[in-house]
Amino acid sequence: MKKVYIYALACALTAVSCQDNDWVADNATSQVPEIEIPMGAADGELLIKFVPEMSDILDQTLTRAGGVSTRSGIPSTDEVLSILGAYHFERVFPVDPKTEARTREAGMHLWYIVRFDKNTDLKEAARQLRKLGEISKIQSNPTIQRAYDPKKKPLYLSANDLQYVTRTDEGLAFNDPGLKHQWHYQNKGNYAFVTERAEAIAGSDVNCVEAWKSCKGDPSIIVAVLDEGVMWSHPDLKANMWTNESEEIGSTEDKDGNGYKGDRYGYNFVKNTGVISWTSAEDTGHGTHVAGTIAAVNGNGTGVSGIAGGDGTENSGVKIMTCQLFDGQYGATLAAEAKAIKYAADNGAVILQCSWGYNSPDANEALGYVPGPKNEQDWENQYPLEKEALDYFIHNAGSPNGVIDGGLAIFASGNEYAPSSSFPAGYSKCISVSAIAADFTPSSYTNYGAEITLCAPGGDGDYYGTPGKADDLTNWEGDTQGLILSTAIKNGQPAYAYMEGTSMACPHVSGVAALGLSYAVKERRHFKAAEFKELMIQTANSEFYNHYDEKVEKVYYYNHSTFGAPATQMELISRKGKMGKLVDAGALLKAIGNHGSDMIVPNVYLATGKSTSIDLARYFIDGESLNYSCTVANENIATTSVDKTILTINGIADGSTTVTIQAGSKSQTITITVRKNAGGSGWL
Repeated sequence: MKKVYIYALACALTAVSCQDNDWVADNATSQVPEIEIPMGAADGELLIKFVPEMSDILDQTLTRAGGVSTRSGIPSTDEVLSILGAYHFERVFPVDPKTEARTREAGMHLWYIVRFDKNTDLKEAARQLRKLGEISKIQSNPTIQRAYDPKKKPLYLSANDLQYVTRTDEGLAFNDPGLKHQWHYQNKGNYAFVTERAEAIAGSDVNCVEAWKSCKGDPSIIVAVLDEGVMWSHPDLKANMWTNESEEIGSTEDKDGNGYKGDRYGYNFVKNTGVISWTSAEDTGHGTHVAGTIAAVNGNGTGVSGIAGGDGTENSGVKIMTCQLFDGQYGATLAAEAKAIKYAADNGAVILQCSWGYNSPDANEALGYVPGPKNEQDWENQYPLEKEALDYFIHNAGSPNGVIDGGLAIFASGNEYAPSSSFPAGYSKCISVSAIAADFTPSSYTNYGAEITLCAPGGDGDYYGTPGKADDLTNWEGDTQGLILSTAIKNGQPAYAYMEGTSMACPHVSGVAALGLSYAVKERRHFKAAEFKELMIQTANSEFYNHYDEKVEKVYYYNHSTFGAPATQMELISRKGKMGKLVDAGALLKAIGNHGSDMIVPNVYLATGKSTSIDLARYFIDGESLNYSCTVANENIATTSVDKTILTINGIADGSTTVTIQAGSKSQTITITVRKNAGGSGWL
């Protein structure tokens, strides 16, 4: 049967190659690399990208079919798909009219998911599809796996537990009782969890106290948490959740037309629903813990603090968008993950918080790890859709007229004790984060290597707790404050918990980035994404490596299954320079005012007879309190009016003119272009 199948397919491909079609490549010179089918790949599914010249044909086919079809409308491709037994053909990314133009510019509209019978030999199917000149990329559709062990439960605390602490609250910025436990924000070195073999060193933190003197958050900055679902109703998170006001939870209608129904607080990309879930037995509260580090509500007198959680007044913290990639025992497919990344960019997020990824290429197989992509090129060859989705976010998040043009993709480096970062964290355009303990030493589990960008506290319970107990947090006998405390979920109810991992270090970097951008909003500074990433690196601390010369070695028991087993010795000199630089919120905020560029009121394009409005307060320091006046060079083309901080521009006739905006002692001049045929978006 298999010989007949391949023979028929070969005949079809021979026939195809004889067609008068410029897009059919020579079978022997295909530019599409051979693909691997990794463990966990969805049965009977391939992701394919067409060449741009096929765009019109694909559009026509999908329009006629209502978005889902059985064929592409391209004769040569469809002949092969028919023999392969394809029965479902659908664009990966739904159409969102507001962002479709840039989607097409990035080529994301050319990605399709094809489903075959589950018994189809995917590697052979991909090999045959590679021969078609109409197809530029092919990959499998694996299920994303957690980079942490969901069986390793957090150590839970109730809100009442947080009232009983051993630290003084002297000098703390907020009245949240849990802040006394959060050494990772302000480490003074005076903690009860210090042991004979482990200490805490003042300054082994992200320097929040210095940063909080300048800024504590801004609601215009949105951080997308790609993780387990964030408990949006948690009392220490709800006020800082991103909310899509157009949508209702559980709605079967896409009211804002972005391609997703009921996405009130984000979207569940595992089950393709707007209902975010967190009550499955396999859920650990991981996403909620991560979110709390970034934006737990500050100054509400309960729970814990977040790095950019605001100042205690209403609507003062950054916002968390939940993009759910894990739901109970299930994970999202790579296609769904790519949709989540693009969704974040298209709906206002400027930071991707990703505490997940493939194993490091140097992960130890003897410890049960399956090594991941070997290097950046290998990762790109295996998962081209993932790379394109990340590139889309990095280049298209934010706004040329906002505080950041582009987005920051921040990933945990991995927990395999490996001498290299995992991917996508290791991608040169991402930020890869390793984990340190409360004495600057590498956490016992963290990956390290040349690809690491930054480090932050991730906790190290084995180091500070009872040796050999780090595999079971629920039964620890030692003090647990060497871990990271944040918001959590217990039996579906809000709680607080200690966790550890590069998963916990990563949101410290995301939180610092969000706080830095919040301060840039306050200072009316504009950054390119790459420029802001570089500033985070420049202002980070590398002096902590001096402690490695003094301490020489670190003793730990992590991953030892037998109590009383001999300790492992970590030679700290081997990690010197390989942990990245320690992110420093205080230094970052201090540098904001001297970097980037001034915010500039954007030029305006509008149709004759139409009007548009701009909030001028966004573009001038202390803009909310300034008085504004505007002078139009030619009022036959456009007129203006100002109500407090809102500038309204009316298109009168075709042409172009300038408007000078006076704001206190400062002024800016912008260009107004009016055209009869200007689009609804205001662009020509």
